[in-house]
Amino acid sequence: MAASFDPATAAPSRGRTGRPVGTVTRGTTNTNRLRRMDRWIAHTLGRTLRAAALPPVAVDLGYGAAPWTAVELAARLRAVRPDVRVVGIEIEPERVAAALPYAEPPLLTFRRGGFEVPLDGAPARLIRAANVLRQYDEAAVAGVWERLCARLAPDGLLVEGTCDEIGRRHVWVALGPEGPRTVTFAARLGGLGQPSDLAERLPKALIHHNVPGRPVHAFLADFDRAWAAAAPYGAFGARQRWVAACTALAGSWPLVDARGRWRQGEVTVPWSALAP
Repeated sequence: MAASFDPATAAPSRGRTGRPVGTVTRGTTNTNRLRRMDRWIAHTLGRTLRAAALPPVAVDLGYGAAPWTAVELAARLRAVRPDVRVVGIEIEPERVAAALPYAEPPLLTFRRGGFEVPLDGAPARLIRAANVLRQYDEAAVAGVWERLCARLAPDGLLVEGTCDEIGRRHVWVALGPEGPRTVTFAARLGGLGQPSDLAERLPKALIHHNVPGRPVHAFLADFDRAWAAAAPYGAFGARQRWVAACTALAGSWPLVDARGRWRQGEVTVPWSALAP
């Protein structure tokens, strides 16, 4: 059984010394589920990974019942930095045991752990926590973020967010050691009705604030209006419509990316613009 967790303080409850911090997730996983998030990570963190003097460490925290997301993260980051070391961390011993046959030490390893992020040696350049905090109360999020950010290298990045089961819709928050920086919305545009369809994948820190009068609700409402106005561009494909909508949205929201990323079905906003 995993350690119990106090959502009010985001601290581990009293229990056996050395027990991982957190609770077991549902473990749902599919191949290529996190490809959109990984693509953004490789782009955003690529320069940092390449500049590292020693092989950088990346963590897939809470990879689930099967190791596919960790295996895929390792492959995608190797395209940026061939000697990157990916550590898959899971709180459930059986999941760690099931992943071990896929290990490629030292480039890909698996170990038991939780929010304490047990690592040997260098801190992490990346911690990816996808679909992990959704099961927690919102009150726990700030404490978990603080704990995870403390395990980052000074130039490291925590990426925490949620996606659907087959990776069509994602929303994630990127954090540095100092705290949250940006929020990214990403989608398979061919199956998107309107941008606010992404609301169901908002991270725990935002999902309960998607109500009138809150910034994230206003952002999605404006995005829907821009998407509707860009309908004529749909004749050239959903990608052109998304780019046109983002171009219009940039007139009223401080988007931090540009056309090159919008063409990937992404848009990124400063955390300060959407923070509750």
